Amino acid sequence: MNILNTLRILGGLLMFLAAALLVPIPFALYYHDGTSTAFLLAALISLGTGAVMFKALGAPRELSVRDGFAIVTFGWTLYAIFGALPFTLSGAIPSFLDAVFETMSGFTTTGSTILTEIETLPQSLLLWRSLTQWLGGMGIIVLSLAILPMLGVAGMQLFKAEVPGPTADRLKPRIQDTAKCC
Repeated sequence: MNILNTLRILGGLLMFLAAALLVPIPFALYYHDGTSTAFLLAALISLGTGAVMFKALGAPRELSVRDGFAIVTFGWTLYAIFGALPFTLSGAIPSFLDAVFETMSGFTTTGSTILTEIETLPQSLLLWRSLTQWLGGMGIIVLSLAILPMLGVAGMQLFKAEVPGPTADRLKPRIQDTAKCC
């Protein structure tokens, strides 16, 4: 397993998360809910950590299947940790562990929550909570396959590690043909 290459790709995924963390800021400013600083700080922390991992760890290399599984596993973990920052930094969920649980619940689309009155959250945090569920529904790693070419990495190993169901060799160029063969 190539640890440096794996860390480099995880850094790229964190930079993608930083961009997603910027989406609720205009809503926080519009609703004056006081969370714009929390989102900006969370995005800067994610971007800084991701940029250091991405730039400091050398040129991309070919991924093995083991690398793909490591990226998927640690990608979910890092997304839950860094995605929990807005909840904690804003004070809406004071316990970091509870915030990580809430974020992981969103990214995995399990529907579990630690919140008793969800509607009392600021509007921008409700949007972020919804975005975690949307990104999770899309499949974080599958969605990131769109940015992997920019990272200089082929994504088939990540695809195999993330996507259940038909194997990659049974996929057809058109979705209809894939559905028919499986």
